[in-house]
Amino acid sequence: MSYIETNGLSLYYEEHGAGEPLVLLHGGLASTETFAAVAPAFAADRRVVLVDLQGHGRTADVDRPFSVESMADDVAGLIEHLGGSADVLGYSLGGEVALRLAIQHPEKVRNLVLVSITFKRNGNHPEVLEAMDQMTPELAEMLKPSPVYELYARIAPRPEDFATMVAKTSALLKVDYDWTAEVAELALRTLLVYADADSVRPAHIAEFYGLLGGGLRDAGWDGSDQPSNQLAVLPGASHYNLLASPLLVPVVLGFLQSSVPQ
Repeated sequence: MSYIETNGLSLYYEEHGAGEPLVLLHGGLASTETFAAVAPAFAADRRVVLVDLQGHGRTADVDRPFSVESMADDVAGLIEHLGGSADVLGYSLGGEVALRLAIQHPEKVRNLVLVSITFKRNGNHPEVLEAMDQMTPELAEMLKPSPVYELYARIAPRPEDFATMVAKTSALLKVDYDWTAEVAELALRTLLVYADADSVRPAHIAEFYGLLGGGLRDAGWDGSDQPSNQLAVLPGASHYNLLASPLLVPVVLGFLQSSVPQ
C-alpha cells in the first residue's frame, strides 16, 4: 500500500502478486475494494496493481473537476513509476479512464481490457442517460445510510469530502463525449467485456467492436482473418454485477495470456 505524486495528485495504489503488471481501475463512487473478489485470482499469475482514482477511496481530492482525461494522466504517471508499461483493465468509470489512457498515452499500455463502457455518451440505454441527468449533488445525503458512504467514511483521508465526490461525479456524468475517431485509430490489442443485460446498448457494443476491426468478416477456416481484438458478452449478468461473474477472470486471463508469444 503506497502513494505516488503524479499530475498534482497523491495517488493511492496497492500491489499483490508477482509477474507482469496488471493495473485495475474501479468504477464511480467506488475504490480498490471493487475488485476484492477477483484480485486474488488475477494475482495468482500477475503483479496486480489496484488504484483509487482522484477523490475516491484513499486518494484525497484536489482542486480540479473529475475528468477521465486528467485521471488518465494520473494513471500514466503511476505506470511510469511501475516500469513504463502495463496491462490495464478498467470497469465503468475506470474503463473510460483506461480508454483515455490508451488514447493519450498508448506507450504506457500493452493490452487493454474495457469492461462495460461506452465510447460516446449516447451508447447507454435511454433510461441510463435519464438517471445520469437526474443525479444531483443532493444525492450525497441520501447515500449516507448506504454501504457506499460507509466504506468511504471508513477509508477516505477526509470523509467530509463525500459530498464533493458525489457533486463532481454528478457533473462528470453530464459531460457529452464522442471518441469515435480516436477509437478507430487505436492500435493497442483490446478486449471488450459486457454483460448480456448491460447498461450499454447492444448496437453500441457491436459498433465499438467494429471500430476496433472486429466482426467485420468471417475469420476463415484457417483463422487467417481472426481479429487481434476480442469481444466477450457474459451471460446472466448486468452492468452492476458483472465483476462477480465467474467467467470474468478466465476470459480476461485467456486474452492476456494469448498475447504472449509462444
